[in-house]
Amino acid sequence: MLPAFAIPVFCITTWASALNDPSSDLPRFGKPLNNLTVSVGREAVFTCIVEDLGPYKVAWLRVDTQTILTIASHVITKNHRIAVTHSGHRTWSLHIKDTRKSDSGWYMCQVNTDPMSSITGFLEVVVPPDILDYPTSTDMVVREGSNVTLRCAATGTPEPTVTWRREAGGTISLSNWHEPVASIEGPELEITRVTRLHMGPYLCIASNGVPPTVSKRIVLIVHFQPMVFIENQLVGAYEGQTLTLECRSEAFPRPITYWTRPSNETIANDENYKVESIPKGYEITMKLVIRSVRIQDFGSFRCVATNSLGETDGKIKLYRIDRPPTTRKPGARRESKKTWKMDHSHEKKAAGMKDEPMLKGDDNGDEQIDFQSATASSVLHRHLLTNLGITVITAILAGSLST
Repeated sequence: MLPAFAIPVFCITTWASALNDPSSDLPRFGKPLNNLTVSVGREAVFTCIVEDLGPYKVAWLRVDTQTILTIASHVITKNHRIAVTHSGHRTWSLHIKDTRKSDSGWYMCQVNTDPMSSITGFLEVVVPPDILDYPTSTDMVVREGSNVTLRCAATGTPEPTVTWRREAGGTISLSNWHEPVASIEGPELEITRVTRLHMGPYLCIASNGVPPTVSKRIVLIVHFQPMVFIENQLVGAYEGQTLTLECRSEAFPRPITYWTRPSNETIANDENYKVESIPKGYEITMKLVIRSVRIQDFGSFRCVATNSLGETDGKIKLYRIDRPPTTRKPGARRESKKTWKMDHSHEKKAAGMKDEPMLKGDDNGDEQIDFQSATASSVLHRHLLTNLGITVITAILAGSLST
């Protein structure tokens, strides 16, 4: 950088040459110097248009630091990122390469007339947002019922806005007396009396209009002791039935789960029992499949969930019921046979025959009688009836003739 007195010496020398030529016209600027906004790392170019420059010189200066950057086509500053170009001594451009945030400020295009002529423009170097590792929160573990504050420190130019959202969508509930909201603005997210419903990943998103927008993922982990929920605590079953008992457990850290039978023995997978655990987040569905209910299975089964914070169990009582009837009507044939017996009895009475006592176990033997045997019996009785009738008539006629 040249010393401060370099500017007056430069101006006086040029002014003297201009005054020796009274016929020369003073230069003028073709248009104002535009303000520039560029992203950090990009190139900024100020363009100064000077009409009728004549013997005068164009210089570029940094106003806030009073630094001469260029004079005519020469770069004065030692900053290697600065360059100057011109076209026909009318268009003069100042190039600032690989811009930095420190390059922001006022710049001047100056012509050394008497008095000095100049125009100024402002360079704003914008910086996309960035989230600092410190003091931004990392993944946090808290106990259910406690208070928690998540922090997100972001930098950038202009200053970025921080927005909190749940990664999977949904709403954020700050406390019992606040309505849940989809997003919250601010560098801190404060949650009062944390519950298991607050568990999950959160995104802190920083934006300032300069791409790209950035975000950081922070996982909130809530620890709580197991809870067990049972839909049906009383279940009826008959011997030989295949049955599935079910419990639902909520706990974190993930609990150890198991079942006990009525004898209070822990159940393991075998030929009659199958134990299943289906996890989903902090929930676990516990299933016990009994392939064939036995008499020793009637009683109370327990589903147990235990973690480092405690143990909880639930009971399902299995009681005995009668085996349901089959869909077939076993008495249908019996009723038809009873009807046949009634008809057969009526025939015997009409013929004056005496009912013979039924054989022992006749009811049990009914099912062995088929349609053909029943038909044969009916024909036999009709034959006897016919013969009996002929004998009676013959006897009556014989008596009459003897009389």
